[in-house]
Order: sequence, then C-alpha cells, then structure tokens
Amino acid sequence: MIRVGLVGFGMAGRVFHGPLISSVEGLQLAAVVERHSDNAAERYPGITTYRSLEAMLADSSLGLFVVATPNGTHFEVARQVLEAGKSVVVDKPTAVTSTEIAELMKLAAARDLHLIPFHNRRWDSDFQTIHKLIREDSVGRIVHLESTFDRWRPVPKARAWKEDPAQGGLLLDIGTHLGDQALTFFGNPKAVSADVTRERDGDGSNDSFTVRLRYSEFNVTLSANVLSSLPRPRFHLRGTKGNYCKWGLDPQEAALNKITRIDAEPWGLEPSRDWGNLTVDVDGGAVSRPVTPIPGDYRRYYAGVRDALLGKSNAPVTALAAWRVARVLEWAAQSSEERREVNCEWGDEPE
Repeated sequence: MIRVGLVGFGMAGRVFHGPLISSVEGLQLAAVVERHSDNAAERYPGITTYRSLEAMLADSSLGLFVVATPNGTHFEVARQVLEAGKSVVVDKPTAVTSTEIAELMKLAAARDLHLIPFHNRRWDSDFQTIHKLIREDSVGRIVHLESTFDRWRPVPKARAWKEDPAQGGLLLDIGTHLGDQALTFFGNPKAVSADVTRERDGDGSNDSFTVRLRYSEFNVTLSANVLSSLPRPRFHLRGTKGNYCKWGLDPQEAALNKITRIDAEPWGLEPSRDWGNLTVDVDGGAVSRPVTPIPGDYRRYYAGVRDALLGKSNAPVTALAAWRVARVLEWAAQSSEERREVNCEWGDEPE
C-alpha cells in the first residue's frame, strides 16, 4: 500500500485527486496539507491534516506526494518534495515556465525519483475515441483538427487565484490539456501562432485563446474561452475521406464533483446524445453514423502512477511531455504578443 500525501484541498484536490486516489487499489489517501481548514478530514475520516508542507514532509510513512496548489506555487512545492526524497505528482501545469519544469526534471533524475504531470485528460472518453479514429485512418489523410473547451463564466469568482496573471490564466489552465492532447496525437509542431487575450470586463488574467499548430501536412487549432453560452464542438476532425464531430465535455469531472470515491460501475460512459458522429464519403455521398465512444477513466492515470512507483511500468505521463507543452504555450504567448508565427526551435530537450 502506497500512502499518499495531498498538498492542497481546493478544487483540484477535492474534485480530482482525492476521489481518484481513494478509488485506486494499492493507493491510500493518508494525509493532506490544509493550512486553515479541515475539509478533507470531513470528507475522508481518518486522514491526517497537516498545517504546513514541512510538517507533512516529516511523515516518513508517505510514499507519494501530490501537488494540488495554485499554479504559481507548483515549482517550489514540487522542488521541496523532491529535495526531501519523495516522488511527486503535480497538477497541471507542472510549473508556469518550461525552465522551471526542466529544473524539476533534473532534480528528479539526480535523486532517481518520479516527477509525473497530472495530464488526466488523456483519459477523457472523447480523447480516447478520437485517438482510435486517427490510428484507424477513419477520415483519410488529416487536414485539420479543431479542439475547443468553451464555458460560460461571465463573472470571475471573487478573490480567485486564477485571476492573477502570474498564474498563467486560461492559456496555462486549459491550454495545457489541449496542448498535451494535440502533441500526444501528432507529436511536436513545426510552428505556432496564437491570439491570447482577456475578453471579460476588468483586470485579470487571460481568459480566451486560439492557438494554431502547424505541422507538415495539416494544422491543429486549439481554443478556449469563458464567454460561450453556446459552445462549439469539442472536437472536429477533418480529412480527405470524411469528418468526425463531437459535442460536449467528458462527464467525469461533473461526476467526481459529487463524490469522495468511485463506487458505481460502469464509469466514464457518455450518454448516447453526446456521442460523436463520423461522416464519410461513400460513392460521392456523405454517410453519417454515431461512434460508440471508449469510456473515459481517470483512475487509469493513478493506476499507472502506482505501477511506476512499484517498478512495474513507465510513468503514465512523462515530465518531458509537460516540458514540450510548456514550450508550445510559451511560443503561443510570444506569437500573440509579437503578432507573428513563431517557428518551433526544439533544440536539445531536457532529460
């Protein structure tokens, strides 16, 4: 049994990490850092609450630490955990700059520890399904993929840390997910162009972006905003033989928001009304059919973390993947500021 310490119990800790850790055999949610409250103990009786990271680092029974604090603190918290000789899962983004991620990678490698980014949306139902369609050449030669993540949140939450521009805004929050999915599909792009802006009234972080990734034979568009009362399709894949279009978000986040652990099975199934449609050319005519989705399951991420710590498999997400996404988003910010396309000069990647 791997005893897990969770640093932070805000939205990420409460909705994602707490329920998922508690739902995976071989992992035990044993401790949490909450500086001023006991919310975790109320939801998970028997858990130990520490008031500081330093106090929890002194608990030698913990075999894994999970960082679920505000974005701008990820680097420092993860650094302290690694320096204490503990492996760490870090909620996205792993850090707010690629340079910081590279530093954490170097530190983890020097101590033979695991640094594992929480890129959980690789286990979304729609991502799993569209990845299968791409591998099966279902739409022919791909010409364009559009990936969007729209919401309707016209009024920012009062005193929300995400409104601090230093935290990276929507570009780092949702852009990390969309970027990681695109790079998992297609690898590193050749160039990036982007528009990153704030659309809501008042001061605060960026809350809207469109990032265009240029590959050799096709393009990918990633976009998100918080002023879409009528959202766009989540995915629209276009190819020479047909299209695949998918509406609606993966249902797991909404379900996890209501529970402390996953007890009900099956899990991660989308209602048929949200299934995507594949339309292909047959004898000059378009023929459309719904595609039965692959169920999503974020538990597979933490099962992979468990197996990596036990030496049974590689980590479910590499730190290098987080570094690559961070570089793409940095080029996106540069492109938006300079109003030009930026070539991706990958150079020597950190190890």
